[in-house]
Amino acid sequence: MDRLDVIQLFVRVADTGSFSKAARETGVGQPTVSKQIAALEARLGAQLVRRTSRGLSLTSAGHDFYESAVRLIGDMEAAESRIGRGQIAPAGRVRVALSPGFGRMYVVPLLPEFFARYPDLSIDLDVSDRHVSLVEDGIDIAIRMGRLQDSSLVARRIGSFEAMTVAAPAYLERRGTPQTPADLAGHDCVTFMFHGAPWGWEFTTPSGPLIFTPNGPVRANDAEHVRAAVLAGLGIAHASSWLFADAIASGAVKRLLGAYLPPPYPIHAVTPSGRRTPNKVKVFADFLAEIFANEETLRIR
Repeated sequence: MDRLDVIQLFVRVADTGSFSKAARETGVGQPTVSKQIAALEARLGAQLVRRTSRGLSLTSAGHDFYESAVRLIGDMEAAESRIGRGQIAPAGRVRVALSPGFGRMYVVPLLPEFFARYPDLSIDLDVSDRHVSLVEDGIDIAIRMGRLQDSSLVARRIGSFEAMTVAAPAYLERRGTPQTPADLAGHDCVTFMFHGAPWGWEFTTPSGPLIFTPNGPVRANDAEHVRAAVLAGLGIAHASSWLFADAIASGAVKRLLGAYLPPPYPIHAVTPSGRRTPNKVKVFADFLAEIFANEETLRIR
């Protein structure tokens, strides 16, 4: 490894708090990570990392060196971005975190066009409905649906979506059509589970916002299984518009309770704070924003 590679490796160790995580992310063995950090400490003449039975932490010198290392890497990435915008096409690997259903339906189908524009880029998809830690998991950019909870991230709005209540015609013929959110208590609901708990259904009523906790025979922690259950006539769901856009257009499901639906939710591209965004990450966010702007289901409202 050259000197810059070792400095980048040290930053990953500091960010993840783990030699093994840094090793997995960089594709080298843990002994190599330990050896390189030890060599860096020997060259600097100072201990950077304090190793304990419970993990590791940075020493005072380590914190000082970390701040300088982050600035150095940021300056290098900024220089590469300036040159990349003017002369050299962006290159490298972009690690993207996103949810399974949205990734399969709306991002993966776009990748051929993206790679046609940027043939020197590659994409790693970290697919999960959980909100990963961008720094600890080495994620360059995450696509987050809905209102953001973590204010420490740098967020760029690239789209939006609506929530909608839907059911298959066969279910409505069998059980009737709810006219108000209160009527849902008497219906079978297909429930999306998030972190082991039912995801509440948000409605707007004359008396203010209402959160309904669904109940029914089918619960799933994957959006596409919620979709499949609704199409099978198993119940009513309250889900993202992008999940059922084609089914609504074809008549396979019907929209319900339209007068009670909440305002649109944002779609954000989020990146770690405190660092300049590399050009390879910026062009990926730019690409998604451009495509979503022309997609009726995803454009910013």
